Amino acid sequence: MGMTDAEGPGPPDGLPDLPPEWGRVVVPDDASALAAEAEQLRRELRRPAGTDPRHPRPAPRRDGRPPLGLPLLVLLVAVLTTLAGLAAVTWPRSPRGADRPTVLPYPTTTAALTGRPLPALDLVDADQATVPLRRLLPAMIILVDACACAEQVATAAGAAPAGVSVVTVAGGRSPTGVPAGNTRVRALADPAGGVRAALHLPARPGTAPALLVDRTGTVVRVLPELGAAADYHADLVRLAG
Repeated sequence: MGMTDAEGPGPPDGLPDLPPEWGRVVVPDDASALAAEAEQLRRELRRPAGTDPRHPRPAPRRDGRPPLGLPLLVLLVAVLTTLAGLAAVTWPRSPRGADRPTVLPYPTTTAALTGRPLPALDLVDADQATVPLRRLLPAMIILVDACACAEQVATAAGAAPAGVSVVTVAGGRSPTGVPAGNTRVRALADPAGGVRAALHLPARPGTAPALLVDRTGTVVRVLPELGAAADYHADLVRLAG
């Protein structure tokens, strides 16, 4: 059997008080390594005494009790199976993956947003009054929760024709990012973060994306980063038409 190693005297490793004639007991790392021994043991238990001349059963003891060989074999298999299972559970394992955190690429969602309806969200103004976002359409909606970007917002307000609202949406409960003295910008706050969540548009530090929404509530263009007015002036003119 592949469970013992009779080379060298002495007690087996990690199994004190076992009979010395068993030799050095080797505990496998995987309990499946004992499958052959377990199958042999089941065959021995199923075979009636004396039915196989190649494997005669040991003669019973004089006191009528069964021989000790089979019970000791059962005990040994049970002990080794238990120890192998414990070793598999308690053996230290290295954590999965490398120590470096996994960096996911920034998702490209601007194309998927175009043509979708703007969610019917309620924001709040500086007086904490509720303002339905759809009532401000057509509009250029600028998300300023990751960047105030006051200069870019002022440029957008100057480029927007009459009839097109310029709305800044900040995080928290206080509207921010409004250029001082600029009455063309409607500053709102989104305490629940509903705009970004509904549009699946993650925040990028240092950038202020913008949505161009027509009067029917359809997103006609998404600007991942608010830049020069020449990049979107024609779209603002179409919104006013």
